[in-house]
Amino acid sequence: MLSRLLPAIVFSAASVLAASSAAASSGDAWETFRAEVSKKCLAAAPSLQKASAVVDPFGTESFGLALVIGTPKGSKAAVTQICVYDKQKKTVELGGELAPDTVKVGVPTKKK
Repeated sequence: MLSRLLPAIVFSAASVLAASSAAASSGDAWETFRAEVSKKCLAAAPSLQKASAVVDPFGTESFGLALVIGTPKGSKAAVTQICVYDKQKKTVELGGELAPDTVKVGVPTKKK
């Protein structure tokens, strides 16, 4: 009898653990993640003036993603760069500068 119930018990325990780990990855943890991605991506783009980052709220399983928008020094047109944040290594890489006619991105206003 116990041998027939054991798989159900294991499955139930695994479900509870999965649900609790998902809950642990919410709220403050995601806000901290987004702040870290934004900080690292902006630091990787020192050639952009008035830069801002639009962070994908959760990224992928392995990477954080953001769009960095700013004006290159000596230019009047804003550009967008794709920023990829490695969640394990905590490093970033930036893609090339995408012109406004290639990518149209509006930066949301900050909440007060």
